[in-house]
Order: sequence, then structure tokens, then C-alpha cells
Amino acid sequence: MSQPIQIRMGGYGPASTTCSRGMKVMGDRLARDFGAEVDVKYIWNVMDLGYQGGDLLWMAEHGILTLSYQSTSYLADRVPELAFADLPFLFDDLAHARAAMDGGLGAYLTRKIEERVPGYKVLGYFENGYRHVSNRLRPIRAPADLAGVRTRLMPGETHNRSFTLLGAVPFSLDLKPGLEAIVSGKVDAQENPLANTVDYGAHKVHRFHTLTGHCYLSRGIYLNRAQYESWPKRLREAIHAAAREAILAQRELAVEEEAAARRAIEAAGGEVIELTPSERAQWAQAVKPLHDEARGRFGDAVFALLR
Repeated sequence: MSQPIQIRMGGYGPASTTCSRGMKVMGDRLARDFGAEVDVKYIWNVMDLGYQGGDLLWMAEHGILTLSYQSTSYLADRVPELAFADLPFLFDDLAHARAAMDGGLGAYLTRKIEERVPGYKVLGYFENGYRHVSNRLRPIRAPADLAGVRTRLMPGETHNRSFTLLGAVPFSLDLKPGLEAIVSGKVDAQENPLANTVDYGAHKVHRFHTLTGHCYLSRGIYLNRAQYESWPKRLREAIHAAAREAILAQRELAVEEEAAARRAIEAAGGEVIELTPSERAQWAQAVKPLHDEARGRFGDAVFALLR
């Protein structure tokens, strides 16, 4: 009897997170359809093993993991086109963002990732969702309220420049050192979807949570290309179908998790601040120079992919 094909899926959160559950959807489908032909293993959180969240990228690229996910921002230094997806206030709403990532924009980004990082086969995009600002100092409604506020950001030039334009003092830190900075008070604020804010415990030290919705991010699902190409055709086709099923499931879970996270923030004594349309427009206007630069850098054709 031949040895089963081992498929190692890894992430950077506990098994309860939406992306972990999305991976499990993929693994369960493959196990159901292929039985003893495959051996699916999970490493839910590589940070528990001493790695950084960003390490998932090279672990999948070099085959230590068969498959991983990570926010596209972490690849923008190697795939400059991904900086476009980091632009603040790029999408009208959740439905618009999903349609773009499932459509022309997602196809364009996938092509660029695979061209520049040939070790990857991109299966699609989990939803990291809309990001909001939390802080320990004061209610924030306008960019002026962020002036001088030390803010933890994920790595990425576009994120850094966005918050510089908003008046904050940006600290680009990977997840683990970022959490340490938040808890210790080295930084005053952070930006994340509500679910991440709760999962990482930032709501325990941050009282104020402003629903800026300033950026929608996706987490690419990166499959090691060499392993993928070594598989029989039936398994290659199956992993694409499994990924699509997982993406749809993960999105629904993400919506539920955001609602639960808001309840958890309020139960912990947090104040959730909703912006009026005119207040939100102030934020969008403050970062408009990034859109103007992106149009010159990427061209009208990439913006047309949003439609």
C-alpha cells in the first residue's frame, strides 16, 4: 500500500478562529473524499512553536507547510501590486469588497503573487475583514483625535503612510511583539477587526473602539506549488473546490464573530464609537493622497477592477 499524501496546514491562531475553522473545512472535505489516500495535519498557531506570524509565508513557500494563510500586506514588499489592496477606503462595503476579491481584482492579485513568488499556488482569499481603531486614551472620532497617538500597525508601507497622514505615530510590528506593545502600554492604540481585537485580548486594555472601517484586508491561502504539482489531478482539482467551500464558510463565520466580538467588548466595559457619514468622510479625505499616488503608480485599469 502506498503512503498517504501528507498535507500540513498551518496558521497563527487557535483552532477556534475563523481562518482555523476554514482550514478545517478544507481538511475535512479532503479527508471525506480521499480517505486513507491523504493525511491532513494541522498546526493551528505557529507562534506557539516560537515562530512569528509572518513566518507562515516562507514556511509554505519552502514546503515546511503545505498550505498557510496570511494577510496580503505581509507580501507587499515582494509583490508591490498588493499595496493596492492595502489602500484605505478602497471598497464601498463588505459586498463590494468580496465581489472584487472574487472577481477581477482577486484574479489580478493572484496572478501577480504567482509571478513574483513562483513557490506559491494561490487558492483564494480568506476574509480578514474591516479594520477599526482601538485605544486606551480617549474617544476618537476625527483624524485630529489621533494626533500623536502611538499606534501599532501590521507591517506594510501603505498602512504606515495611512496612519502618518491621519496624524498618528505608527509602529509597524508583527503580531507577537505588537501584542506585547499593546499590553505593556508602549503603544496607545492598534487597528484590527473587532474579532482580532478580542482574540488578542486588546479589549482588556483598550476602553475606546472606533468603527472606522478604514481598511478591508484579505488573507491569501498559499499552497506550496511543488507539492501541489506532484499531486494527482483529482487531488489538485479537489483542493480548489475545498478552498472555495472553506472561503464561503469562513466569511459567514467572520460576520458572526464580529458581532460576538462587539458584545464581548461592551461586556468588558468598552465604548464602541460609530462614525457619522460626515465624520467618516473626514478620514477618507485625510488619506486621499494615497489614492492619487496609487492611480499614478498602478493606472486606471487596476481601479477599474473594483467594478
